[in-house]
Amino acid sequence: MFTRSLPGGGRTLPMTVKNTGFLLDRLGQDCHPLQFLRELTQNSIQAIQRTLKPGEIVWDVDWNYFEFDGVMKLCVIDTGEGMTGTEMVEHINKLSSSGAQQSLSGNYGVGAKIAAATRNHAGMVYLSWKKKQGAMIHLWRNPEDGTYGLIQQRRADGSYSEFVELEDEVKPEVVGDHGTKIVLFGNSTDEKTIAPPEGTPSPSRWIAKFLNTRFYRFPEGIIVKAREGWDYPRSDSARNKMRTVTGQASYLEEHKISCGEVKLAGATARWWILQDSDSLSQDENYYASKGHVAALYQDELYELTSGRSTAARLQQFGVIFGHRQVVIYVEPYATDEVRLTTNTSRTSLLVNNEPLPWSDWAAEFREKMPREIDELIQQKAAGSSSSDHSDTVRERLKGILDLFKLSRYRPTASGDLLLDDDETVRGGRPGRFASKTSPGENVNSSTRRGGTIGNIYSLFQKKNGTPGEKIQPDPFPRADWISTREGTREPLDLEDRAARFLMEQNRLLINADFRVFRDMIARWHKEFGGGDAAGKIVEEVVHIWFEQALVETVMGLQALQGSKEWSQQQITAALSEEALTAAVMQRYHVNNSVKRELGAKLGKLQPS
Repeated sequence: MFTRSLPGGGRTLPMTVKNTGFLLDRLGQDCHPLQFLRELTQNSIQAIQRTLKPGEIVWDVDWNYFEFDGVMKLCVIDTGEGMTGTEMVEHINKLSSSGAQQSLSGNYGVGAKIAAATRNHAGMVYLSWKKKQGAMIHLWRNPEDGTYGLIQQRRADGSYSEFVELEDEVKPEVVGDHGTKIVLFGNSTDEKTIAPPEGTPSPSRWIAKFLNTRFYRFPEGIIVKAREGWDYPRSDSARNKMRTVTGQASYLEEHKISCGEVKLAGATARWWILQDSDSLSQDENYYASKGHVAALYQDELYELTSGRSTAARLQQFGVIFGHRQVVIYVEPYATDEVRLTTNTSRTSLLVNNEPLPWSDWAAEFREKMPREIDELIQQKAAGSSSSDHSDTVRERLKGILDLFKLSRYRPTASGDLLLDDDETVRGGRPGRFASKTSPGENVNSSTRRGGTIGNIYSLFQKKNGTPGEKIQPDPFPRADWISTREGTREPLDLEDRAARFLMEQNRLLINADFRVFRDMIARWHKEFGGGDAAGKIVEEVVHIWFEQALVETVMGLQALQGSKEWSQQQITAALSEEALTAAVMQRYHVNNSVKRELGAKLGKLQPS
């Protein structure tokens, strides 16, 4: 027999964590290597806000430790409310404890412990002053058993405690009656923690760069500073100096040409067009100074693009050209049905515990493209000398379109039509059913497909046919040749890749700088004497044949849409930059085609 437990009659035994060290180490692996800068800065912001007064946060070298032991340890100092020794033991030595109110959309009390403690096994030393009284604790990872906790300190009277009181001589100058200083020891006492992790961008200014690109703006009245050039003598104030950290907002406002907002479903997209000046490159050591995309939430930036992903994301938003100057921040908002949170390590923003709907945002932004951005795109496109080869490619392929088995319909869960599964790939005609079952319609189970009475859910299958919709009638993708020479491609975008396919826009971006194309052009340019006139014709012919190869690849793969053997993930992989690069790596047939066409246009081959 089953028994029922009734609430109110008994006590609950609280759940505990058996191996906190393992849990912390595992969660710490999910954090960005520099995430601790955000966590400790945010903790300092909240501590200052609780004073109801302006304040300051300083990232610096712990000069006391440097003078004593010669090792540069990174520290963060704030003028917040501070903590007593007892309060530090309470908040720091518990995994989910904080001086702020905990909530799913606000503070968790675990961020700094996950992001910072797991990267500072030798310890994090907290020195804090409250009502003019100072105290210290030392959080570390015990090397013997891997547990995290406070090292007991020996007091002046010979007793031991988790905290000790401090003399004012070690108090930072910026701290008055209250404030906190945290020193990061790294994983050993001789580790130079002011130096950035290996591979960090802008290594001499890494703290300012990360904080500027993580925070949109800081609360009014709070000043944030960071040390740079620490390896120069302290007397060299031109290089070894403190830099004020402002966040991205002030930089964008200072360097914008124009800006605006686009209302999206459940979000607002803020956009800026930046001045096309040297500052786009010169300021990238301090800010995200070139075009990029990010999500904005509570004045913080999430999933900010960098490197190759930047151009791809902006092109997804419809910014095909000129993306070096365009910045887009999408700020979702919560409703009764939509809950915004972050993951535990605060590295990702979630909507109803799901990843951000970037594709939906991008599609809606393209439909509502701001006039100013569209004008920039057209201006940059007009500067390209690339010819439109679409008519030539269409003419060559129109006689063999039946070989591509293109469908005029594609499966989609929200489609209004029901498609014959055997026809969606081969013939592309609608299935035998004109529409899907209407809501509430009573359908006899005998008309259902498959299933037995043993599985009652088989009675609820849809009528024969896959939900689908009619796709665009033009199967040919639009192709644009882009290059760094003409300013239509950024150096890192598509570097050593042949092309990118924007599926939702049915558009190919082909890298004119790709070495396979350049090598073929150079070969035939040399064969025909190397003159300027011949060079232009050779480039045009080579581009057309490689463009045709890419167009055929895209059309052929799109014909596989909806096939039982090809998932959407596999289709996407087959149309990736790497796959499209592989599609043009064969040379024999392209070379022969180029040879025949150039022979017809330029006459007999010149002696090699």
